[in-house]
Amino acid sequence: MYWISKTFHLLNRWQRRTLIFLAVLGPGIITMVADNDAGGISTYAVTGSKYGFSLLWIFFLLVPMAYYVQEMTVRLGAVTKRGHAEAIFEGFGSFWGWFSLIDLAIVNWLTLVTEYIGMTAAMSLFGIPPWLTYMAITTLLFVVVVTGRYWTFEKITLFFCAFNLVYIPAAFWAMKTPTAPAWSTVAKGLLLPTLASGFTSEVLFIILANIGTTITPWQIFFQQSSVVDKGLDLHDIGFGKVDTFVGSLVTCVVAVFIIIATGAAFHFHRPPILVEDAKQTAQALVPLLPHGQGELARTLFAIGLFDAGFLGALCISLSTSWAVGEVFGWAHSLNKRIKEAPWFYGLYLLMLFSSGAVVLIPGAPLITITMFVQVVAVTLLPSALVFLILILNSREFMGDRVNTRSQNIVNWGIVIFVTVMSTLFALSTLFPNWFRATG
Repeated sequence: MYWISKTFHLLNRWQRRTLIFLAVLGPGIITMVADNDAGGISTYAVTGSKYGFSLLWIFFLLVPMAYYVQEMTVRLGAVTKRGHAEAIFEGFGSFWGWFSLIDLAIVNWLTLVTEYIGMTAAMSLFGIPPWLTYMAITTLLFVVVVTGRYWTFEKITLFFCAFNLVYIPAAFWAMKTPTAPAWSTVAKGLLLPTLASGFTSEVLFIILANIGTTITPWQIFFQQSSVVDKGLDLHDIGFGKVDTFVGSLVTCVVAVFIIIATGAAFHFHRPPILVEDAKQTAQALVPLLPHGQGELARTLFAIGLFDAGFLGALCISLSTSWAVGEVFGWAHSLNKRIKEAPWFYGLYLLMLFSSGAVVLIPGAPLITITMFVQVVAVTLLPSALVFLILILNSREFMGDRVNTRSQNIVNWGIVIFVTVMSTLFALSTLFPNWFRATG
C-alpha cells in the first residue's frame, strides 16, 4: 500500500509540474524560434552552399550563448515586473536609456525590412505579387495582436513556431542527392572546429552573420516584456529557464538542418552551386531531387521562409512597441484593446507599414540588406549585453536573484567573444591583407 500511495503521489506531482510548465511555456520558445527569421534562413542557406558543413561547430557555442543571455531576461522580468527599456532608464539614466531605445528601434526597423523580403520572396514562389503579400501580411500581423489577450497571441504564435521544423525533412532529402557526402561528414563539421577556407574577412562575415541571427538585441527586449505581459512570477523562473533552453536548442537544431540541406545539395554538387538567399535555395533544390521530392522540398522551403518572416515581423515589431510604451508611459500590453492602448498598437502598425514598403522599391538591394542587417545586429549586441549583465548584478533590482559567479563568467565571456569577433571583422574590412586565406 505504501508503494502504491507513493506512486500515486509521484504521478500527481509529475502531472502538476507538467501542467505548470505548459502554462509557463511560451516566451522562451517563441523568442528563440522567431529568431530563425527570414534573414536567418538566407544566412544559413548561404553558409551551407558556400562552406558546406565546415562551420556547423559554431552552433555548439550558440546554444549555450543564446540560453545564458535569454535566461537573464526571464529572471529580470519575473523579479522586477518591468520591461528592459524601463529597467535601463531606471538603472542608467536617460542618456543611456535613449541610446538603448534608439539603437533598438533602428535595428528592429532594418530587421523588419528583411522579414518582408523573406515573406514576399516566399509568396512569389507561388506566383503572388509582392504588393499583395505586403498588404495581406501586414493586415494579418495586425489582426494577430489585437485580440486583447496575451494568451491568445501566444497560442497563435506557438502554432506558427511549429512550421519552423519543415527544414528537417528537406535536409534528409538533400542528403540523398547523388553528390551528397555521408553523414560522417556532417559529424566532422559538428565536432571538428575549422575556419572553412581560412581566416579571411569573408569567413568572419559569415560567422558574425550566424551569431547575429541567433542572438540579437530585440530578443532581450521582447522576452523580458513577454514575461511581464504574461504575468510570470518568481516561482515560474525555473520553468521559464527550461522554456528558454528548449527554444535555444530548437532554433540551433533547425539552423543546423538548413545548413545541412544547402550544403549537401549545393556545396558538394559538381560544379558547386552558390545561392544568395532562401528563395533561390528553394528554386535550386527542384532539379537536384527526384521530381516529387524536388517540388515538395521547394514548397517546404517556401513555407518555412514565409513562416520565419512572419514570426520575426510579429515579435520584432512588438518588442519596439513594448519598449517605447514603457519609456513613454503608454498602455503597452497585449491584454489591452486598441481603444485602451492606441499608441502601442499604432506604433506596431507603423513599424510594419514603413518597413514593408521598402521591399516594393524598384531595384532595392534586398540581398545586400539582408546580410548587412545580421552583421549590424551583432556589432551592436555587446552594448545591450553589458546593460543586461550590470542590471542582473544589482541587488537593488534583483535581490537574491542576482547572477552567480559562474553566470557572470559565462556572460562576460559572451560579451568578450562577440566584441572580439566584431573588432576582427572591422579590422578585416579596413586591412584586408591582414586576413588572407590560410588554407
